[in-house]
Amino acid sequence: MVVRLSERTPVVSSDRLLSECVPPPRFADVRFSTYRPDPEEPSQAEVLTVLTERAAYLATPRPAPARSLWSRFRPAPAAPGKPGIYLDGGFGVGKTHLLASLWHEAAGPKMYCTFVELTNLVGALGLRTAVEVLSSYRLICIDEFELDDPGDTMLISRLLGQLVEAGVELAATSNTLPDKLGEGRFQAVDFLREIQSLAARFDVRRVDGPDYRHRGLPVAPDPWPDEKVEQEATLRANASCDHFVDLHRHLAELHPSKYGALLDGVETVAITDVRPLTDENVALRIVVLADRMYDRNLPLLAGGVPLDQLFSAEMLKGGYRKKYLRALSRLIALARAA
Repeated sequence: MVVRLSERTPVVSSDRLLSECVPPPRFADVRFSTYRPDPEEPSQAEVLTVLTERAAYLATPRPAPARSLWSRFRPAPAAPGKPGIYLDGGFGVGKTHLLASLWHEAAGPKMYCTFVELTNLVGALGLRTAVEVLSSYRLICIDEFELDDPGDTMLISRLLGQLVEAGVELAATSNTLPDKLGEGRFQAVDFLREIQSLAARFDVRRVDGPDYRHRGLPVAPDPWPDEKVEQEATLRANASCDHFVDLHRHLAELHPSKYGALLDGVETVAITDVRPLTDENVALRIVVLADRMYDRNLPLLAGGVPLDQLFSAEMLKGGYRKKYLRALSRLIALARAA
């Protein structure tokens, strides 16, 4: 039986949101021992050494305040200089591999999420509850750190500041150095002040490698006729099938933290009549859905325009360019897998 995502309205508990904050399946088994630094890029081996040392510190439970004379003499692992480490570099140099490896080595409780997932989590829980829940964590790993609007910047800056004060260690990856985040998009004084505040909390480490911009986007496969998309969906186990407009309108009615639950039990996603997008809000919702599909490795059957025409030329030149390029790369990979 074909599922209609546009007819689903999942209810997601806060416990589930937190339990799903782990590395995606493709990074479930990575470790420092499986990372292969490029001998032509010495920064990769240097970062591996730094993270391995930090992992040894994080592998122990969070230090508790000394309560007795004897406990004061007990040796404790040396703490890193700053409460956070920040890996900057292009796509494909192993930043996520290293971040997930650090998470695997650390003692719990711990959390792994993308920046978008973190903002969605705080939006669902509320800032006060998020701080209360996460303050006891040993480590929080944030992949794909990005500051695309001032609201998210202020929110996450406040969250991370309070978590650091509570003793939580941070690790993050991005494609932009922290003092350059938001550059060229927002110039408000308050926004820039928050950027600088975030940057001061991280030990910044560069991971060099071939620049993803020289690789270009993969070529999108030819779209299927809509009739074939619908027919193929009926032949595949646990497939969903939706008209593109119905789907993106339904996404507007759901909090993005529910997009993962929307895909529960789905093994193939089919979408008919994919159309070029001109509304940034719609486009950003599709980006989040693409991320959740990619995390679950769900093949995509798509009709309509080729996927590389999904976002307009103006969008691909704008402030959300990296988001759209990442989404296109992932959607095209899923379409090829179908």
